[in-house]
Amino acid sequence: MTAPVLDARLSAAASYVRRGGVCADIGCDHGKLCAYLAASGTCKGVIACDVKAAPLERARQTLERAGVLHLAQLRLGDGLSVLTPGEADSIVIAGMSGVTICMILQAAPQFWQSGTRFVFVPATKHSVLRGFLAESGFELLEEMPCVAAGKCYTVMAAEYTGVCRNPGLLERARGKAAQKQTPEAAIYLEHVAHLCEKYARGVSMEQRPTFLALAQQIRQEAQQCRQ
Repeated sequence: MTAPVLDARLSAAASYVRRGGVCADIGCDHGKLCAYLAASGTCKGVIACDVKAAPLERARQTLERAGVLHLAQLRLGDGLSVLTPGEADSIVIAGMSGVTICMILQAAPQFWQSGTRFVFVPATKHSVLRGFLAESGFELLEEMPCVAAGKCYTVMAAEYTGVCRNPGLLERARGKAAQKQTPEAAIYLEHVAHLCEKYARGVSMEQRPTFLALAQQIRQEAQQCRQ
């Protein structure tokens, strides 16, 4: 078995997957994450899922090259519709917007149960996803900001608790990213501060000071991460 090399984004996602169980990768694309999890012994089995046949075939080839095709299942379908509740200990949803991830979760409330680890890697709309998770009863356990191919990402680990909350603007904007105190966290927080400033330019004059102050607070947290 030969585990493929993962970038920082997928490495962070792999680190949040439950050990010794089965992991489903929704939107598996090239299948590198599934191949790594199986070849490294992190998971006893993997389920590579995609809505399109071409990425699923690429995943099959990646799994075959890694020597772990016998540990994998490949499923063609939309979102979580290809799974049954409880068959995967961990579910990774990566490479799509936070809004799309919210839609996938909304369409499958049968998966909102304790014991399943969700790993999210939103490409955009991170704040939307954080807000949805809190309001829907998911606990955001941890975040790992990272940089891959010159872009800022944050990888989120979450589990369903049933406790619904209405998070404030700061929590929605940067989540738990500041807790890492790493150079990557500083870069990510600067990126979030910039987005807040950009958003402030498009809101009413009454709302603008709120978002500018939010950007300033997040930028201060970024500075602390550098120290």
